[in-house]
Amino acid sequence: MLMNLTDVFTSEGKDRKESLCYEPDSFLYMGNRYRICEKSLIDIEFANIETGKALMKGSMNLVLEIPCDRCLQMVKEPLEIRFEQELFSPDAGAQVEDQDGQDFMHGYGLDVEAFINGEILINMPVKVLCRPDCKGICRVCGHNLNEGECGCDTFVPDPRMAAIKDIFHAGKEV
Repeated sequence: MLMNLTDVFTSEGKDRKESLCYEPDSFLYMGNRYRICEKSLIDIEFANIETGKALMKGSMNLVLEIPCDRCLQMVKEPLEIRFEQELFSPDAGAQVEDQDGQDFMHGYGLDVEAFINGEILINMPVKVLCRPDCKGICRVCGHNLNEGECGCDTFVPDPRMAAIKDIFHAGKEV
């Protein structure tokens, strides 16, 4: 969704408020697609700072459905997105060095969806757990250990004892 900001860039002291709907129903992150369960409107305020330069402030709330990092059970993870960004018109190109990082600006137009996607990416949680004491899954059969034990043999021998184990098994044929 492209929003024309010509009036904000060219009119000194110009303020503008918008409430927009974020259209996508899912978000792509590191090759995985996460469903968006709930989302609020994007509230954005634009304020002209000087000719060719504007300040954008805003917020949005959404809930993503993300798998638990230990047991892979789906978790509804709320994200509160707050942003504040300086925007530059294409006429300010020679004066501004920070303009290179503004891939969401196309001339005088702001690609709101591309900007919000970047903000969601920044606000993605590093680790998602269904609960703080999540036990994960069995390494042998993949059973969710939060639902109870599976009965698999989970004994892991101490790797430092491998040399001694080899001595005992050296004379035996397999």
